[in-house]
Amino acid sequence: MIAQLRFLNRIFAAGLFFGLIALPAGAGPDSLDGLFELLQEPDLPNWKSVEDEIWAEWSRSGSPSMDLLLQRGRDAMAAEDYATAIGHFTALTDHAPDFAEGYNARATAYFRQGLYGPALADINRVLALNPRHFGAMAGLGTIMDELGHPEAALRAFHAAAAIHPHEPDLLEAVERLEMTVSGTAL
Repeated sequence: MIAQLRFLNRIFAAGLFFGLIALPAGAGPDSLDGLFELLQEPDLPNWKSVEDEIWAEWSRSGSPSMDLLLQRGRDAMAAEDYATAIGHFTALTDHAPDFAEGYNARATAYFRQGLYGPALADINRVLALNPRHFGAMAGLGTIMDELGHPEAALRAFHAAAAIHPHEPDLLEAVERLEMTVSGTAL
């Protein structure tokens, strides 16, 4: 039985790698581990699909009500109604305090409002709940860069790029900040 499961896991990973299958809703942490392993592959042609699956998994709270609050907050963000978005995300984090994506979404809304202190507090909570959250790390890097702390920004972007080595924006930020920190002109 265990040998059959291992064999099926290999087939599943290969299908996911080649973009032949997608993860079902609620795929869970074991599947996330596999996705993060795939993301480390140096020549991964479908890295964007793997990233999308990670974001989709992160966005599943396990509760339809909480997922609805997340979606309403995201809809408000898309409409640039950040105060409403923050309200939805705050309700989400109040009712699902262990759901990292609620804090990440609210951090983004706070950032868009120019509220860096609350955004940083939420990023801290995201990373406490989900240490592999490359999006929160990138958000931390962006805020540190905007606040004039290039060394801290570089550390955050390096951490994000170590987890997600394919994202061009992360790689560009690392390159740009390495030049800034070393004193090399762009």
